[in-house]
Amino acid sequence: MLDRNGPLRGLRVVEMAGLGPAPFCAMMLADMGAQVVRIARPGQKPLFGLEQKHNLYDRSRKSLTLDLRDADDLTRAKTLINKAEVVIEGYRPGVMERLGLGPEAFEASNPKLVYGRMTGWGQTGPLKDRAGHDLNYMAISGALWSIGPANTPPPPPQNIIADLAGGGMMLLTGVLAATMNARRTGQGQVVDACMSDGAALMMVLQYGLNAGGAWDDTKRGGNVLNGGAAYYRCYTTKDGGYVSIGPIEPQFFAALLDAVGLQDDPRFSKQYGDQSEMHPALEALFAGKTRDEWSAILTDVDACFAPVLSMQEAPTHPHNQARGTFVDTDGITQPGPVPRFMGTPSDPPTHGDAGHVNFEEVMEKWD
Repeated sequence: MLDRNGPLRGLRVVEMAGLGPAPFCAMMLADMGAQVVRIARPGQKPLFGLEQKHNLYDRSRKSLTLDLRDADDLTRAKTLINKAEVVIEGYRPGVMERLGLGPEAFEASNPKLVYGRMTGWGQTGPLKDRAGHDLNYMAISGALWSIGPANTPPPPPQNIIADLAGGGMMLLTGVLAATMNARRTGQGQVVDACMSDGAALMMVLQYGLNAGGAWDDTKRGGNVLNGGAAYYRCYTTKDGGYVSIGPIEPQFFAALLDAVGLQDDPRFSKQYGDQSEMHPALEALFAGKTRDEWSAILTDVDACFAPVLSMQEAPTHPHNQARGTFVDTDGITQPGPVPRFMGTPSDPPTHGDAGHVNFEEVMEKWD
């Protein structure tokens, strides 16, 4: 029932059902074979009016509904956590303690427990009790400021940078590292992952470039990785589509120029020099053909090129099809588990409603 294949097969995880990065971390663990039991509140539903099956962060694991205000259900939650190697929660600081489920409650009964905590602002600091979302956590990290063209507000880059990369993936990394240490030493620990910290870490390259004088923090949209370089950006094509180019290295830049007939154009003689003439020249160039025509010309050239695809188009791209990047689960197309494990491959994912389990079934499996 709870068994899944993958390199984490047998790892017992209790997830306190929530939103965003903590469920994403639990999804990754389940994708890699962990036995994840998701403790949900009575009546808990996804955001945006979704059906549970479309809430794909919750895929590949069973849900157990417990009312933690009920003494018997609270005891059941404690029993499960005492049998787990990992617990994951994404509540504000202090909520789990008020329930009697904080990490100190298990120090004696389950000393190996890895206690993964996911918040927006962290377990400490003046903002720790404030509400927020991905956009806010990015805002204080320097990451949001660096995105988008000058003289306009930064655009919301979906929930990818702070919520998932800086949040869920940082929690996943910390939980796996702490689990390795607990198995070696017999001592668990708390993993404090927060999205504002993680979003800042995603900017480590840019902070280094800024310190070294290779990045001008006053120029939004004016640096090499955020739109300032003509050779690292997206362009509009004749049919209203878009293409991306990113030949940062000189040999790839030369390959692009050769493929599009600009190898002898003096405006492109100094790749890292003045971009003011290169940019409009490339705009005019790419506007002269459709996106698919450019794909036919550049896909097989080492020019760091790719068409910009919609979510409807991406699953049908030949490379994604060859890789099996997307899978179909009961009519729902979704990205498959990554990374790939050659020796211990992961099972295909379920949709976001893998089904419910009762307490006795979990105990039978975990005893």
